[in-house]
Amino acid sequence: MHNIPVLHVCGTSLAAAYEKALIALHANGIPFRTQYDKPGDPLSLDCTMNITVLDPLSEPMIHKAFPGGIEDLREYVMELQGAKDHWVKNMNDPDDTRWEYTYHQRLQAYGMWHELRDGKPTEAGLMKIDQIEAVISKLVAQPFTRQAQMITWMPNIDLDCYDPPCLQSVWYRIIEDEKTGDYWLNCNIRFRSNDAWGANFMNMFGFILFSREVIADEVQKQSGKSVRLARLNWHADSWHIYGKDIADARARLFDRIESTTFEQRVYNFSGSMIREIYDEAEAAIRNKIAEYDRTH
Repeated sequence: MHNIPVLHVCGTSLAAAYEKALIALHANGIPFRTQYDKPGDPLSLDCTMNITVLDPLSEPMIHKAFPGGIEDLREYVMELQGAKDHWVKNMNDPDDTRWEYTYHQRLQAYGMWHELRDGKPTEAGLMKIDQIEAVISKLVAQPFTRQAQMITWMPNIDLDCYDPPCLQSVWYRIIEDEKTGDYWLNCNIRFRSNDAWGANFMNMFGFILFSREVIADEVQKQSGKSVRLARLNWHADSWHIYGKDIADARARLFDRIESTTFEQRVYNFSGSMIREIYDEAEAAIRNKIAEYDRTH
């Protein structure tokens, strides 16, 4: 066995595509060691995965088989929109123990504080590149551009970082409906490593909302065009379930496939009580962040 399997699944909704991907990994993934294994941990299940969600905002959007709650989804969406960027440390201060990065900080403030020479920041290192603004401007000016891309990887830091960014790139391109003039925003997202059980659903949900609320809404505002979400293509070089999580995944999903219907394993999001819980969580999350700021 020399080849890491390359798997591809496609589903109309997020919940459907996510479940198909987990089932494919369980059936066709291969055992793999990781640098995070503890003594006695089973081997992980791993593959290279490509997930296509044809209609990202369609229902059912929420799958019950993710280890978290609706409030956690809201907090992650807020993080992707910058709510925790101030938790990123000053890379020039060796005593600063805050986070290495947030995805939003890498996308909106790429390059800031990270380039040093003789222990001092260079002029280039003090530059801040707002890739989000640049991508929106490109899409407004030329919707069919192939250059609307954002990256996170900074080799001068990430090659030696204990926990470098899993997200690598976000790419957008718009198709214009010839009859209506509406814009359809297509998105490709690449992860180098993606925890299929512990993080992937939250990642995909978060970036669907990011694409809608940060990118599409602003392109719509600036262009005057109606902008809707088209397909999301999600690529993970390593899409895996850690060995320690396999028993939980079997109990909560794989062993229940035959005894439950798909409808019993999912929730609708829009226009539901789930959406109410999601919206109402924002105030408590902002208080939680403020309390962390106060005590740290």
